[in-house]
Amino acid sequence: MKQTNHSQRVRIFCFVICLFFLCSCLPKKKILSSPPPKCSFGKPYKIKHKWYYPMTYVDFFEQKGIASWYGKQFHGRKTSNGETYNMYEISAAHKTLPLGTVVRVYNLDNKKSLKVRINDRGPFIRGRIIDLSYAAARRLGVVQKGTAKVYIRTISTPPPFKKKRIRKQPVEIANGNCFQIQVGAFGNRLNAESLCNRLKPLYNDSHIISTNEGRQKLFRVVIGNCMPQKKAVYMEQQLGLHGFQEAFIVAQN
Repeated sequence: MKQTNHSQRVRIFCFVICLFFLCSCLPKKKILSSPPPKCSFGKPYKIKHKWYYPMTYVDFFEQKGIASWYGKQFHGRKTSNGETYNMYEISAAHKTLPLGTVVRVYNLDNKKSLKVRINDRGPFIRGRIIDLSYAAARRLGVVQKGTAKVYIRTISTPPPFKKKRIRKQPVEIANGNCFQIQVGAFGNRLNAESLCNRLKPLYNDSHIISTNEGRQKLFRVVIGNCMPQKKAVYMEQQLGLHGFQEAFIVAQN
C-alpha cells in the first residue's frame, strides 16, 4: 500500500513538471516594434470642444511647462501618426508640434535631460505641454511624482510640406517664424466677441478669424499677426499669468 502511494506521488510530480515545461514553451504575446518613423503634419482637430491647429513647419521651438506621462492604458494602441504606442520605448506627445519632430526635454526639478521624438497628440489637461512615454518618464525621473516642470526645445523637425502649387510667402513664414496666439474658439460669434472685448484692454491686436471646419463655422480669437517665436512664447506665458491658461501658440500658414 505504501509503495502504491509512493508511485502515485511520483507520477503526479512528473505530471506537474511536464505541465510546467509545456506552459513555458507556449508563445508569449508581444507588442511589435513600431514601424519606421513617419512624419505627419495633420489637420486641425477638436478635443473637448477645443480646436487645435498643428504646426505645418517650425524652424525652432522652445516651451516651458508641465510634463506628464502615459502608460498601460494606451500600450499597444495606435498613435496619431499610425505607429503602435509602446510604453517601453522613448517617445512623447505634443498638441501642435509636427509629428516626427525631435525635442530635448529638460527636467527642471532634477536637471536630467532626454531626446524624444513626437509621435502622438496630447496632453489635453490644462497647464501640461508634453506627455512622455513610460520609458522616457523613467529616464527623466518623472514616473514616481507623475509630473515635472520641464523646458523643451526642438533638435530636428520634419522638412516643410511641399505643395504642388507654390505661392509667394513672406520670409518669416518660410523660416517657420510666423506665429500668433489662439485664446479661444467658438461656434457662436457673440461668445468670440465677448472674449475679444475682454482681451482688447490688454492686447489691442486681439481679433477674430472665422474658419470652416467641415460643416461647422468656427470663430477663433487670436492675438498678434506673424510674431517671432520668442515673442509668441513670452506672450503665451503672460496670458497665463492674466488667467488665460487655455491660450496656446499657433503657427500661421
